[in-house]
Amino acid sequence: MLFVPKKHKYKKHQKGKCFRKIVFKSCVLKHGQVGLKVLHFAKFNSKLLVSLYNNLKKKMKKKGKVIITIFPQTSITKKPVEVRMGKGKGNVAFWAAKVKAGSIICEISTFKINSAINVLNNIRFKLPVKTKVVIRPN
Repeated sequence: MLFVPKKHKYKKHQKGKCFRKIVFKSCVLKHGQVGLKVLHFAKFNSKLLVSLYNNLKKKMKKKGKVIITIFPQTSITKKPVEVRMGKGKGNVAFWAAKVKAGSIICEISTFKINSAINVLNNIRFKLPVKTKVVIRPN
């Protein structure tokens, strides 16, 4: 079960620029009480998001609901090995989500907030980006 879009307007996307500004609109928890906030720009591929989701579900068991707030919509292309320069753009290798600094990756809604914080602290170190655990104020 990989996260891949069903429909897309363009088959191959341009690289674009990395976002140096911090985003304030998506830095608010919408669905849960506890979440993971990214501290700088990164690209998350669909395999990483699936493994993140599965690890969160396994650690939380049935204590709470896990919500992934980002989705990979950008196609990343690669040329085959030992191919000369030129001859157009390569085929789609994988799908990635461009995440801006300050945005929230995942949220957990549960009654046991301490257990959710512990789970996110454990999973935080497995990600390739610096993250921070955020709690919704009551």
